[in-house]
Amino acid sequence: MKCLIIAAGKGSRLCRKGNCKPLVPILGVPLLERVIRCAIQGENDDFYVVSGYQGDRVRHFLDDLARRCRVKITHIINDDWELDNGLSVLKAREYLDGPFLLLMGDHLFDPAILRDLTRRPIGEGEITLAVDSYTTNSLIDMDDVTRVQLENGKVRDIGKGLASFNGVDAGIFLCTPVLFEALERSAAIHGDTSLSGGVRCLATAGKVKALDIQGRFWLDVDDPKALEKAERVLLERLRDKPNDGPVSRYLNRPLSVRISRQLTRLAISPNQISLVSFLFSLLAAGLFAVGGYPALLAGGVLAQVASIIDGCDGEVARLKFRESDFGGWFDAVLDRYADAFLLFGLTWHAYGARADGITLLIGFLAIIGSFMLSYTADKYDSLMRGRIAGGRRLRVGRDIRVFLIFLGALFNQPFGALAVIAVLMNTETVRRVIVCRGKK
Repeated sequence: MKCLIIAAGKGSRLCRKGNCKPLVPILGVPLLERVIRCAIQGENDDFYVVSGYQGDRVRHFLDDLARRCRVKITHIINDDWELDNGLSVLKAREYLDGPFLLLMGDHLFDPAILRDLTRRPIGEGEITLAVDSYTTNSLIDMDDVTRVQLENGKVRDIGKGLASFNGVDAGIFLCTPVLFEALERSAAIHGDTSLSGGVRCLATAGKVKALDIQGRFWLDVDDPKALEKAERVLLERLRDKPNDGPVSRYLNRPLSVRISRQLTRLAISPNQISLVSFLFSLLAAGLFAVGGYPALLAGGVLAQVASIIDGCDGEVARLKFRESDFGGWFDAVLDRYADAFLLFGLTWHAYGARADGITLLIGFLAIIGSFMLSYTADKYDSLMRGRIAGGRRLRVGRDIRVFLIFLGALFNQPFGALAVIAVLMNTETVRRVIVCRGKK
């Protein structure tokens, strides 16, 4: 399905953040790029973008983006960009002769909305509008939003000044070419060249269906306040990671998200962040091997810092749309090496103080248990997701292991930390084997 995006306006209310609204960055990614990449995640790859103000600059950026994302982007030029947005839609008429998606160049959204929208049947001469019935959504600017009156799953009226309404326009449409005819009719009869005017004409004829997104994420980024909301929400969404353990959820993630916010402004890749985290762990292990409490404490703090930074690579990858299978695998490989060095360094330190075989055995069991826990993690998580009533209340993972190393260093109890890690990691591995037994 083709996807039309209108991005021709000047966006004067965002001029303090940049003189070209489509290219204003949000956490290191231009606004228009975020829209297109979300649409790609919504299973689209054929784009038609209407540009106007600073069009040459926007089109140059889009050419580069098309190359990077390996998608097709067709340019449509609107020299009348200072007029209503319905004219931008009409400029695309010669390119779109079947069903198409229509997006706003300044609206962020959950890609799942597009997937749901495109799977809904649409009749000839109809359009479907994504409507949010959750009108108390804190992200919505009720003084600026386009209001919608819904009845029996259809839009009966639309406009900014509606006194009676039960939904708001999310700026996401599934259209047929009938929209172009409605826009022309709205201009000829009512002198209204806005997109809402065309939709209103179709709504009067009962030709506008509604997909209620019920509070799912979408945001009209029109001014600096909305841009700040967008950054805040995107960062908050990073914290909702179901596989996080308790240390990650309540300690590491709140800190790593703040660090990631700053890292998005830098030209640093997620894989480079993974490497930095690994090097911190390597240095921590070296400090453990030095001996003495000051070095032990410094190593413990550095190990915990590395654990926090280890969350930044995935966060930056998600924020900047740089996730990859290799990146996830590379991070996992470095984590296993880091675990081995940290536990070996801690074992070396403990052995230097005790010099007995039990220390080496406990250190060996801690390393083996940690590796087996990591080895079983993905399989266990995928197998058990949704299969155990109530789910797991506590996920034992790398975050707990590194935090125990930190506590052992802090309280000068390296052997005790190794013993707890050895017991906990191996016990959890055995528990997983028992739970997974018989599961398909």
